[in-house]
Amino acid sequence: MHDLIKSYKEIISAIEHRLKDQNITDIPKVIAVSKTFNLDKILPLIDHGHLDYGENKVQEALEKWSEIKLTKKDLKLHLIGKLQTNKVKQAVKVFDYIHSVDSEKLARKIADEEDKQGKKIKIFIQVNIGDENQKSGINKNHLSDFYQFCKILKLDVIGLMCIPPFDEDSKKYFQEMNMLNKKLNLKELSMGMSSDYLSALDHSATYLRIGSSIFGNRN
Repeated sequence: MHDLIKSYKEIISAIEHRLKDQNITDIPKVIAVSKTFNLDKILPLIDHGHLDYGENKVQEALEKWSEIKLTKKDLKLHLIGKLQTNKVKQAVKVFDYIHSVDSEKLARKIADEEDKQGKKIKIFIQVNIGDENQKSGINKNHLSDFYQFCKILKLDVIGLMCIPPFDEDSKKYFQEMNMLNKKLNLKELSMGMSSDYLSALDHSATYLRIGSSIFGNRN
């Protein structure tokens, strides 16, 4: 068995075991974070049948995925990095999900581009759950107003996303994100990475962004 598939199966097994302990049957989506890896490295996982992949940069995603998405229609591409407004046109073209919507200007630009391209993207609002100056995301105190703004624009907001402070225990932030998501009555929750995805499961994460535990660290 290919090492990549072995790592992937181990993660799926760990997720299923964790959820079984909680009597939960809905398996969350694993986004295989493929940023910086070329398609040759990713192909064994595609051939295995995994459909959801995460990229940080629009240009890299266009170059890597545009052609294969024409032949493999079920592949879903997730933008998990920060999106600049001048890249929205290309992002709407290649991505199926955007996990990092964090400003009115960006939301408006996405809505305009969706109209032009006749395409609807599934949207996550990124929350700056740790109130970190260097991180993107909506302040949680402004979240409800921003969500209503997105609804006015007719964006398909399906949930919230966060990247907790990296030097702290993620659990309290995951718990708070789950509460915020429920307040807005949203179904999906994008949180949890290689280091803390099992903890994210305990707080109702439905999309897990896992990279190094699947692909290893890029040398």
